[in-house]
Amino acid sequence: MEWKSWSKMETAPWNNATFTERLREVGTRRYHDKHPFHLWMNEGKLTPEAIRGWVANRFYYQRNIPVKDAAIISNCPIREVRRVWLHRIIDHDGAREGEGGIEAWLKLAAACGMSREEILEERHVAPGARFAVDAYVNFARTRPWPVAIASSLTELFAPDLMANRLAAFEKHYTWVKPDGFEYFRRRVTQAKVDSEEGLTEVLFAEQLNQQRGISGVPFFIINDQFGISGAQPTEVFVKALTRIGTNVELEPKS
Repeated sequence: MEWKSWSKMETAPWNNATFTERLREVGTRRYHDKHPFHLWMNEGKLTPEAIRGWVANRFYYQRNIPVKDAAIISNCPIREVRRVWLHRIIDHDGAREGEGGIEAWLKLAAACGMSREEILEERHVAPGARFAVDAYVNFARTRPWPVAIASSLTELFAPDLMANRLAAFEKHYTWVKPDGFEYFRRRVTQAKVDSEEGLTEVLFAEQLNQQRGISGVPFFIINDQFGISGAQPTEVFVKALTRIGTNVELEPKS
């Protein structure tokens, strides 16, 4: 059955090139590598205590990345998208013991002089860091899959960040054992693949939205066949549901 919308699109959507350009503009201005803490890190101004604190708190994020990605997969009804996204869980959890991004981060912690136990037990995780990570996972669980995937598009800027971070650690933090830099080296190349995948899926979802006439929020999808755009009065929904129940096609609202 043809998709019907109760409102017409008033603003032409961005094409793929414009969307990507605008996204990169935002990242150039606001990605977290602009934060003073990361500027100090790259300039070699952080103490060993600060580096260890960052590694310990960041681990809580690292171990929750596959949980976030599992939530995205569980909310996505399109198996082709699920197939693409599935490898991210393995990338971080590993296919077997001793593999994956989480294990690589534990090696970084060891290279910084911390024990595996204190990191796994989250002894140094600050309440603010825990709250932020938990909120991100909850976001992925409760938002539509395209929105949750879009939240990962910061990966577009990760390759350069990781390359700069690796260079900074090798230059300024020579007390960190070099075998702990495996995670940084891996992400320089892996983040390029992940970011392109994420961007492709977001653009695919946007094409679906355009086909359905979705140009803003709220937008209500009924029976996976009809769409009602905007905060409409109650009688609009009653009328729509009644017509669906009697198999009468909806007409676009003029």
